[in-house]
Amino acid sequence: MKNTKSSYITGYVLSTLLTLTTYVLVSVHVNHDHSYPSDHFMMIILPVLAVVQMFVQMILFLHLGRDKKLKWNSYTFVFAVITVLIVVIGSVWIMNNLNYRMMYSPKAINQYLHDEGDL
Repeated sequence: MKNTKSSYITGYVLSTLLTLTTYVLVSVHVNHDHSYPSDHFMMIILPVLAVVQMFVQMILFLHLGRDKKLKWNSYTFVFAVITVLIVVIGSVWIMNNLNYRMMYSPKAINQYLHDEGDL
């Protein structure tokens, strides 16, 4: 495909379908009390859909892979992967930390803060 309207339209349609697929999967998962589809399935399929969408956007919108300067395309791809990994791993780390800290009841947290002299 050349840098024409058709590549942008194809990219837009694919990105929209991938986003809607992710939204529907998460909505069904939440509405079925996290039992259907399974948590394991969701932890596999959501990152896969995210990576596919990243490739669609890099190829169809940013037109990577069409240039003769493959070295710069590789650098751009590696930078994108590192950025995504930092955001995802950082988000999981923060959510895990918040979950750990909120496992106790508010009464127990207030008592702890009172005992430590922070309250």
